Formats: sequence, C-alpha cells, structure tokens
Amino acid sequence: MTQYGLLIDNEYCTGCHSCEVACKNERSLPRGQWGIKVLELGPWKLQDNKHWEYRYIPVPTSSCDLCEDRVAAGEKPSCVHHCLASAMEYGTLESLAAKMAEKGKMASIFIP
Repeated sequence: MTQYGLLIDNEYCTGCHSCEVACKNERSLPRGQWGIKVLELGPWKLQDNKHWEYRYIPVPTSSCDLCEDRVAAGEKPSCVHHCLASAMEYGTLESLAAKMAEKGKMASIFIP
C-alpha cells in the first residue's frame, strides 16, 4: 500500500499563513482549531551582529487529514495548493524522502 505525506521546506516558508487560512476554510474549522499552524521562531541576531533572522515553521495538527476528500477528487491538499512560497509538496513517501535527501536540512515530512 502506497503511503502519502506532506513535505514542508521550512527554509522557504515566508510566514504568510495562507496554509492556515486555506485549511480553516476547507475544513470549516471553528475559531481556535487548526489543521495546520504556522509557528514563529525568532527574532535572533546573527553572528555578524548586524542582521536579524526569523523562521516560520508550518506544523500540521491532529486535525489534519491531508484533505482526503480533495485528494480523492484528484486535487492537492488545500495547504499545498495555496502555499504562496511553494514550500509544501504532497506525494508518496518515497518521492518526498528523495526530495528531502536532496534538500538536506530544514525540511520535514508529515504522515497523518
């Protein structure tokens, strides 16, 4: 049986929260409940002591089912479809693991 998952490239997430909004709308989630939540890390000063850095980390929650209805209809999960930075990919675990190996860092795979 082929398993599917979500690859999130945290290096390219801009923190726009489009994935959160798309998920809440797709699943009609109530206030305070999330299917995916963007965590904000930072700011912290870089070693050059002149620049600051932030990180945004999209994290699927226990409410995420990878939009099984959309996927069954041949569409991408809502968060992937609406990600403005194209920092998310949906696919088989084998294909996502290969992409993650190429990336090397700051990526994670979510399996519901």
